[in-house]
Amino acid sequence: MTDPLHQELLALAQEAAHKAGALLRDGRPADLAVAATKSSPIDVVTEMDIAAEKLITDLISQHRPDDGFLGEEGASAEGTSGVRWVIDPLDGTVNYLYGLPTWSVSIAAELHGETVAGVVAIPMRGETFHAVLGGGAWATGAWEGERRLACRPAAPLEQALVSTGFNYVTEVRAHQADVAQKLIPLLRDIRRGGSAAVDLCDVAAGRLDGYYERGLNPWDLAAGDLIAREAGALTGGRPGERPARDLAIAGTPGVFEPLQRLLEDFGAWHD
Repeated sequence: MTDPLHQELLALAQEAAHKAGALLRDGRPADLAVAATKSSPIDVVTEMDIAAEKLITDLISQHRPDDGFLGEEGASAEGTSGVRWVIDPLDGTVNYLYGLPTWSVSIAAELHGETVAGVVAIPMRGETFHAVLGGGAWATGAWEGERRLACRPAAPLEQALVSTGFNYVTEVRAHQADVAQKLIPLLRDIRRGGSAAVDLCDVAAGRLDGYYERGLNPWDLAAGDLIAREAGALTGGRPGERPARDLAIAGTPGVFEPLQRLLEDFGAWHD
């Protein structure tokens, strides 16, 4: 049995993610306007991104006015309840701008600093992933209903399909490309999807053997990390550390440790 509070938080996250996903999917203008820039001109934040975060925070605040927030687009509040919502209203902004389907809405609920519920909605794939702490990871899709997730069976590293991401700052991205070049001969192949939350869910669903990236923020990781772990994957950062901005890794039990060792040796944790 899972905690009733965890279930309450999950249900609210699901409602918010579905409504934000529908707003983004159905409201995307043909000439998508740029409201601001992030780390470089390549990494843009759109008017729809900001609108989706406002929808999510407004909805949650109506139900739980004492909760805190940490959102990619600026939502920030301490709260007094012990619950904090960690929100990426549009993970995969560049994909969204270009009309590619790999983007998502990611919402996690933390209780006293521990993630206890997470939802990742992927509207253009018709899928939503969710998990509560200790309750397993699940996916819903129009074609199959709800199913429990499990990461892939253990495979040797040389047979592993691994995804990664690249920073939008040119100098940082160049080093990340060097790391990927060293890894490619040691793996089955590498993918670059463009949404950390989607990649973590694909590890949970058995579509990837592993995933790693440097430079992620809490809102990129919170929901997907919980979903991957509840599906049986291992997650972490540098050896002995939790996933962090320096490095985030997720993988099947057979892939995680050798991948982590290689990333440490190749300096994937620094620019």
